[in-house]
Amino acid sequence: MLVHLSLKQFAVVTEAELAFGPGLTVISGETGAGKSLLVDALSLISGLRADSGVVRHGADRAELAAEFTLDDVPLAAAWLREHELDEDDACQIRRVIRADGGSRAWVNGRPVTLGQLGELAALLVEIHGQHEHQALLSRPSQLALLDAFGRTDAERRAVEAAAARWSALLAERETLLAQGDVSDRIDWLEHQHAELDREELAPEAIARLLSDHRRHAHAAGLIAACDGAFAQLGGEDGPSLSRTLQHVRSDLARVAEHEPRLSEVDGMLDAATIQIDEALALLDRVRSDLDLDPSAFDALEHRLGRLHELARKHRVTPEQLASHRDAIATELDALRGAGMRLAKLDGEIETARTSWREVAQVLSARRREAAANLASSTSALIGELGMGGGRFDVDLEPLESERPDPQGAERVEFMVAANPGQPARPLRKVASGGELSRISLAIEVAALGLDTVATMVFDEVDTGIGGAVAEIVGQKLRALGASRQVLCVTHLPQVAAQGHAHYRVSKAKSEGVTQSAVQLLKAKEREEELARMLGGVELTREARAAAKRLLADVV
Repeated sequence: MLVHLSLKQFAVVTEAELAFGPGLTVISGETGAGKSLLVDALSLISGLRADSGVVRHGADRAELAAEFTLDDVPLAAAWLREHELDEDDACQIRRVIRADGGSRAWVNGRPVTLGQLGELAALLVEIHGQHEHQALLSRPSQLALLDAFGRTDAERRAVEAAAARWSALLAERETLLAQGDVSDRIDWLEHQHAELDREELAPEAIARLLSDHRRHAHAAGLIAACDGAFAQLGGEDGPSLSRTLQHVRSDLARVAEHEPRLSEVDGMLDAATIQIDEALALLDRVRSDLDLDPSAFDALEHRLGRLHELARKHRVTPEQLASHRDAIATELDALRGAGMRLAKLDGEIETARTSWREVAQVLSARRREAAANLASSTSALIGELGMGGGRFDVDLEPLESERPDPQGAERVEFMVAANPGQPARPLRKVASGGELSRISLAIEVAALGLDTVATMVFDEVDTGIGGAVAEIVGQKLRALGASRQVLCVTHLPQVAAQGHAHYRVSKAKSEGVTQSAVQLLKAKEREEELARMLGGVELTREARAAAKRLLADVV
């Protein structure tokens, strides 16, 4: 929902701050005061291309800003998250238009393109009465509205799933066919796999090979080091650490009775003796395993060289050879079964197509029922809105392609005959802006605002009508305001009286320059504005009384 709109140096508005709430907000003012400037501002915030003419004369740029809450527009919130533009639960859009015609836009303080701005705005606000920014003129939007009216969510999801299944199977088939004759590929892969499979490629086997190779490569040094360590720790010839510890313990034992703490020293030396004995035992085992065997070393060298050769050939590390071999095996299995899979795929694709047809037929039936109900309700409302004899139809056009479509087996076109005896034409080709606005209003009221956009703007929806019809238009707008936020630019008091809030746009000259101001009207001011709309410049007693009656009659 739109909660705030800010205008600076925009057309004839120097500065304006507007706050909006739920329900119907009406905007009125004298002819030429700039009532539609608010709609123009929202259009530019929605991504409409701008020119320098919207910048107030003498200013270097115009600034427009709008703030929306996202509680009632989950699709917009999801769009912001997807594009990493989300900021709490609010959406702030700002657009600056320079006097040279250039412009920039930001969403939640981050720059966006006009294309992105248009995508987001289409989820936030719907402007009726301007062909360029009216979602109901878009056939995809018409289809979405019909589906919402018919509550076909379950059927639509089933059709989308069936079409996705068919597409996935077709893509798999095309991939297999693109491979062509794979016999040469199979032969080459079999050779590669056999070559790798002859080697021990498990990570632990390679680690063991590297360890054995290092040990054999340094066998002489290891033997010398072990022999030297053994001689120094416990050798029979010459002094050794083990015998030295025994002598020390013996010397201390003779005097230990005179100093009790020496027994602690003896315990420590005893532990050290045990550690030295265990070290000697391990040294003996290590030494026994060491052998200067040139033939064994040559064999290790050969195996290690072979692994490095294979790694270079397959452009991987030795440690990655095992996973590369497994990948080759997987591809071989797939290629060997390609022929059988192709034969099976043909049947699966046809089954998927049949499944799509079945669920698409169910969706089509629901759409036909919804189209008849929507057409009937909207046609009745068109008549109430001053277009007697007008007719609204929903044309379901079957798709010629046999390709399963995720949107179903047909497309929708909203058709309108504005006057009796005229053939129905597509809504997007209706020429009259006033008629278009009233038809759009009738569709929205009939559909009870079931489209996903939370804010609807009607620009001069009451053009060419008056009297009782104008009152009905106002009532329908107010009814729509019960489920959606509605903004309406109007020149009719019967419509303005139905608003939950009322803004007046006025103009005045200051130092020879025309300026517009926007004011939120309180109860008494609103009565005066309605009287002006009823009676013109002269506010008579009768006009004021009629204005009071209009406000009193609002339900």
